[in-house]
This record gives sequence, C-alpha cells and structure tokens, in this order.
Amino acid sequence: MIGTEEKCAVIGYGSWATAIVKILTENGIHINWHILNDDILASVESEGRNCKYLREVDLDNTLIKVSRDINEVVRDTTSVVLAMPSAFMKDVLKPLIEPLHDKLVISAVKGIIPEQYITITEYITSQYAVDEQHIALITGPSHAEEVGMGRLSYLTAVSKDTEIQQTIINMFSRPYIRVSTSEDVEGVEYGAIMKNIYAIAVGMASGLGYGDNFLAVLIANCAAEMNRFFGVCSENKHNTFASACLGDLLVTCYSTYSRNRRFGLLIGRGCTVRSAMNEMTMVAEGYYATKCLRHTKARKDADMPIADMVYEVLYNGASARRTMAALTKKLI
Repeated sequence: MIGTEEKCAVIGYGSWATAIVKILTENGIHINWHILNDDILASVESEGRNCKYLREVDLDNTLIKVSRDINEVVRDTTSVVLAMPSAFMKDVLKPLIEPLHDKLVISAVKGIIPEQYITITEYITSQYAVDEQHIALITGPSHAEEVGMGRLSYLTAVSKDTEIQQTIINMFSRPYIRVSTSEDVEGVEYGAIMKNIYAIAVGMASGLGYGDNFLAVLIANCAAEMNRFFGVCSENKHNTFASACLGDLLVTCYSTYSRNRRFGLLIGRGCTVRSAMNEMTMVAEGYYATKCLRHTKARKDADMPIADMVYEVLYNGASARRTMAALTKKLI
C-alpha cells in the first residue's frame, strides 16, 4: 500500500494527468511528474499550475518533482500512473530502462496501441515484463475538467487483486471522488476504448442536425454493439451496465467536455478529418481506436455497424451525411 512518504510517478501532462496529480497530491502523495513540454514544466515548477491544461487548478508543487527524464521520474517510486494518449505511449516510454516489474502500474489510458492493435495492459505486460497481477486500471465517467473543479465524480479501481484495489482506493479517494472496484480488466479496458469511437458517431449525428430522439436510439445501439463485441471477443462475462462501461459511454457521448464528441461534431458540420484534427487542442483517442478496433482478432466476428460507419468516414473518406443516413436504417 502506498503511503504519503512513498512516491508515485505520473507519465503524461494533459488534462487527465493534471487532474490525477491534483487528486494524489491532495492525499499527500509525493509525485514524480514526467513532463516533456518546457512551458508546462516551468509553470508547474514555479507556479504550481499547468499553463496549458486545467489552467485554473492549483497544484501543491511542494509535493511535485518535475522532469523530462523518464528514468529519473520512475526511479525510486512504488507506483507508476500512465496518463498519456495511447498513440504516443510507445514513443514516450521508449527511453525507459528503469524496471517496472517491481512497481504497481496503473493505466489511466483509454486507448489502444496503434499498429499492434493491443491494449495498454497487454503492451505493458509483454514489453516491460510486468506481471498482469501488478497492472491495474483507474477509469470511470469522469471528465478532467469537472475533477479539476471538485465536482462529485466516480472512478473504478480495476484489478484482479483485492489488495491492489484497496491501494488505489486509498490513493484516489477524495470527498468529491468515490472509488468503486472491479475485477474485469479486459471488459473495462475495451469498454473505455470503444466508448470513444461511439462518441465520435454521436458527435457526427449532432453536427448533421439529428435530434435528441435519434441520439438516444444511437447511444442505446452503441451499448448493444459493445455487448455484442464482448460476446465474441471473450469467454468471460462483462458487465456493460457498470458505471465504468455504460456510465463512461454516456458521459463521453453527451458531455460538452468530450473531445471525441467534439471531433465528430466538427466532421458532422462539414470539416474534413484533417481539419477537425487540426482544430482540436487535445487528442481524440477515438480516431486511433477506430482503426485499431477494426483490426483486433475478434472484430471480424462481431456485427458492429456503428463502428464500421465511423471507420468509413475517418479512414475511407466516406460522406458523414450519407453513411449516417444509411446507418439509421440499421438501428432498432
């Protein structure tokens, strides 16, 4: 169990990483923070603020040591939180030679490794010799912006080990953060990947002028599609109605804070995929997840017309208006 005298490494410096640092330091945990942006590094060090993400959030920089050197950050820590976009993970971790096998690795990443088409936990276990019992997830329907404002939010500590679950509860619980537990690492991880794809679809529909009645049907079908995927990709039972899955799907599809929904919204309003990406200030994980999901070994056996529609628009240049119109005939 991590104590306030021990150190936790945080890899990543976007909105969610910043919110995580806020939570952990409020609990008195010392943080080694890996920041590659010089302006952000300087502002955290001197002002206790991230000058680019969650700029209004005050951070206790007496508990924070920042560095560009990932080995310095990971060294002498008991736990490592991964909180960068999945598309950049391989490059960010590439210089790492410090071992991870003796640490608790907690993934806060809701994505998949591009080109390899594997999950974050699969990548960490295979690349860094970390036993799967020492990898956990922290996830849930919690946008970083609301966590930064101290609004009531719910997270889920996902691990097959009850002691690790309790460690994560101790690390992340706050008066405004309630932490539940789950053992369903596979289901929760894939749910977090797919909900970003579906948020793009919902954003497209909204941008095209479809109303609330249709959006409700679309999201209900997204949940059913997710359930069908689980049915063919795993022999294990997955609770798609848990807040870590269904709740995360709903908030990502409906919230104005959702970057994936905004990405789809821009495309629905007529932006090209490239121009929509250029207009985004943060990474829309669903863009990469859409291609990766298409190539997972179980994908070919699952009926997923919504994910197919998003793929056609993002990667084959299909018309958002025409593909969405065709999709409406397939929903129930």
